[in-house]
Amino acid sequence: MRAKRFDTQTLLLVVLFVLLAALALFPFYCLALASLKPSKELLRFGLNIRLQPELLSLDNYTFIFSKGAAKYATWYKNSLVITVVYTAGCMLLSSMVGYGLAMYRFIGRNFIFLCVLLVMMIPVEIIMLPLYKQMIALNLIDSFGGVILPFVVSPLPIFFFRQYASGLPKDFLDAGRIDGCSEYGIFFRIFVPIMTPAFGAMIIVQALASWNSFVWPLIVLSSGEKLTLPIGLSSLVTPYGNNYDILIAGSVLAIVPIMIVFVFFQRYFVSGLTVGGVKG
Repeated sequence: MRAKRFDTQTLLLVVLFVLLAALALFPFYCLALASLKPSKELLRFGLNIRLQPELLSLDNYTFIFSKGAAKYATWYKNSLVITVVYTAGCMLLSSMVGYGLAMYRFIGRNFIFLCVLLVMMIPVEIIMLPLYKQMIALNLIDSFGGVILPFVVSPLPIFFFRQYASGLPKDFLDAGRIDGCSEYGIFFRIFVPIMTPAFGAMIIVQALASWNSFVWPLIVLSSGEKLTLPIGLSSLVTPYGNNYDILIAGSVLAIVPIMIVFVFFQRYFVSGLTVGGVKG
């Protein structure tokens, strides 16, 4: 009786999660289907689930990789470069700051952590004007550095890494020092491998944030050859609506890098968020 009840509960859970997965994937299905339809069909019926084989074609993708290849490839490359550099820099610097706040005792440590929490509460839109003036002073307007530098050390990853490192044994510090490791050696050789789940979770979150970033790159970048993918795709929209088919096809291709990142790091995502959220 107990085994039968267990099997019934398992089956119900499987059915429930399958339904939830289908519900979550439904918008992607509509988007992928719309990317294969001509623009006039989208204007007449919008996004829908009607499968009409006679209307489906790869013309939108052919246009992107032929006539629109130069612009789209440039936007794609710019977004990839910014996302990779930003994510790598953010993981390195934010993890070091969070690790330092968790493992070392020094004057002002709690004040610095309080400042991190306060910055997390401030909307980005409020500080955009001061940041823009600072980028002008640093001569970083219309450059990738101007997009990356202001947010390369973010409060959310610092908070997350601090919480995660707070739950790790501090005996590793003493063990590393006894073995002759420098403080940087202890961090990179001992703690970085232990904090792999935290890195996996934050890589997904920060890469997604950078890839989808729109407002700040729109403010900083002005040259057409330096635009990122979200800005470039938004420029396809006209008052006449004659580029929605290309916009949707480009949006489908824009999902690919984030899907790849999630596939590679998804096994760390749940464990990293769970442990980092309860430790400390």
